[in-house]
Amino acid sequence: MDEQRARGGSPRWWRHGPAWWDRWEGREPRWPWRSTVLVTAFVLVGSNFAAHGQGERAELDLFARALLLVAGGLLLWRKRYPVAVVFGSAAAVMVYLGAGYPYGPVLFTVALACFSAIVAGHRRAAWAAMGMLWAGHVLVAHWLFRWLPPSGDSAASWGEEIVVATWVVAIAAVAELFRVRREQWARERAERAAAARRRADEERLRIARELHDVLAHSISVINVQAGVGLALLDTDPEQARTALTTIKDQSKEALGEVRQVLDTLRTPGAAPRAPAPGLDRLPELVEQAASAGLTVEVEGEPPSLAPGTDLAAFRIVQEALTNVVRHSGSRHARVRLAREAGALRLRVDDDGPATGDDAGGSGNGLAGMRERAAALGGTIEAGPRPDGGFRVLAVLPLTASAAASPGPTQEDR
Repeated sequence: MDEQRARGGSPRWWRHGPAWWDRWEGREPRWPWRSTVLVTAFVLVGSNFAAHGQGERAELDLFARALLLVAGGLLLWRKRYPVAVVFGSAAAVMVYLGAGYPYGPVLFTVALACFSAIVAGHRRAAWAAMGMLWAGHVLVAHWLFRWLPPSGDSAASWGEEIVVATWVVAIAAVAELFRVRREQWARERAERAAAARRRADEERLRIARELHDVLAHSISVINVQAGVGLALLDTDPEQARTALTTIKDQSKEALGEVRQVLDTLRTPGAAPRAPAPGLDRLPELVEQAASAGLTVEVEGEPPSLAPGTDLAAFRIVQEALTNVVRHSGSRHARVRLAREAGALRLRVDDDGPATGDDAGGSGNGLAGMRERAAALGGTIEAGPRPDGGFRVLAVLPLTASAAASPGPTQEDR
């Protein structure tokens, strides 16, 4: 998209800044030795050539060359002290022209100093220095020329003054335009950096949510089965063996899902090796809950869902059943699926009572469910039922919205 716009409009470097800009932006200004030497040499040589065609002006002497060196040499400090440099250069050039020396590239030093001052944000100082130079030139060219060298000089025409004023305005306008573009580049860099940080935060949140849902469910089942195995190890070895088998299967499945999540981190953008889980694996959740001593009834059939919605629905049911196993005294839960008004209504109920202060689940679990639903444009309602127990009700649109995933919350269940 950027390439198409760049082809049809401004060059890419003008829209986003030169490629080297990011490397230098934010660093302490360096001493511009090379450019200062080149400009000073250009001014000295160019003024010598200009003097040959302006025989009516005063000859370049030692004082004139000293003024040219001062006007050019001050540019070495233009990045560190732009205000002082623009006024100093303007003053040196005004003395040079007032002394009757030839016109030439000496004005280029003032233009460069003005450009640096405006780009650095010192607009008033740059305009004041340029105005001071132009006013001084008008004063010399129209009133003081009688008492200043060269002798016999006549007043300049006002047409020349208009041309000089036009060049002054043009130089300042170009500098202002570059300053505006520079500020725009800085804003765009900040926005790109903020967008990159936001994408990284959202990706970390997604990975944390996946790991939490996978590990919380599997470890809850493993914890229950480990307790059963320890309790029956001496009295019912066969039942203890079944519990250990369940632990083995759950740990293997958890490792597989964690490995899949980590693979996406190692190879960003690559296709996953295994499909993401969805509601078609709901019977597996029911079976795993049964191995933890929880009976689950499922009502309704899941509709055809987009992969993202299907994964979110699966994780919400998984987390809700995990919370029942960990935090509810009930050994019975109901999962109801219904399609209403273009949305999937997903309800998980248990009859309670709660076995601790964190009835219904951990704050991270509920926050993860709400974040998954909000990322798709859906909602989550969770809380105690009036007749006892706990209910989780999720409404997920069948067509996911483009809403951005919200950041982590501190809400607790």
